[in-house]
Amino acid sequence: MKFLPLTDKESTKLSIRDIALKGTIIALIVTVPSLLTFVLVWIILDDLFLGVILGAFVHFIAMGFSLKISKKILVKK
Repeated sequence: MKFLPLTDKESTKLSIRDIALKGTIIALIVTVPSLLTFVLVWIILDDLFLGVILGAFVHFIAMGFSLKISKKILVKK
């Protein structure tokens, strides 16, 4: 089997493994803070509804940051 050298266009593509790994990292960055907020508010204040509201609020803030983070880590140099 003969391997051809990679062109510039092919070398800048991310592999499926890289996409899955970096996607998992971004998913953890978005999910973990919102779940921690929900659980801590629920346990400390004993208020499920407030925990849901604050967890959702933190989740949307983390989603905003994940866009900036994904632009930095998903670009292959």
